[in-house]
Amino acid sequence: MAKDRKIDVVILGLLSHEDLTGYDIKKRLDGAIGFFWKGSFGNIYPALSSMEEEGLISKKKNSKTGGREKIPYHITSKGTKALRSWLEETQVSNELKYETLLKLYFGGAADRSITVRNIEIFEEDIKRNLAVLNMYKENLEKVLDEEDHVFYYLTVTFGIDTYEAYLKWCSKAKKLLKK
Repeated sequence: MAKDRKIDVVILGLLSHEDLTGYDIKKRLDGAIGFFWKGSFGNIYPALSSMEEEGLISKKKNSKTGGREKIPYHITSKGTKALRSWLEETQVSNELKYETLLKLYFGGAADRSITVRNIEIFEEDIKRNLAVLNMYKENLEKVLDEEDHVFYYLTVTFGIDTYEAYLKWCSKAKKLLKK
């Protein structure tokens, strides 16, 4: 597994639950995982190729749907060991990158109204995401007796708590900038 290529462990984690095609993996990344991790076809498919070469995953029997060939991938025992090894690592990277905050940091170079508008755009995005996370939370609360759902639930509630704090900050920031 390529050092520091986190897309590998994301793929292994997804495949530890079910066999998926590259397209299915992208859909999962755009769904619930997209709240805290991003991925593109441009990094998924090269990762699938190298992980297959390393014996971490294998291709399953092809199927055709609507004339398209689907190639599902399956995690191997070597892949399961690599995933567990990563889960046991104590050193992690928790980077935070928000272009809104970067614009805020340099906001003194423009009129305050521009910064307020940027915060309002950020706030609307957070509200939309918060609504989706609350829907996930409601659905997950019904199935907490299933082990994996407990972990999904904890991730979702982290997102909710974080986004609620962002909304609180947005209100304070707008109030200060409008003085």
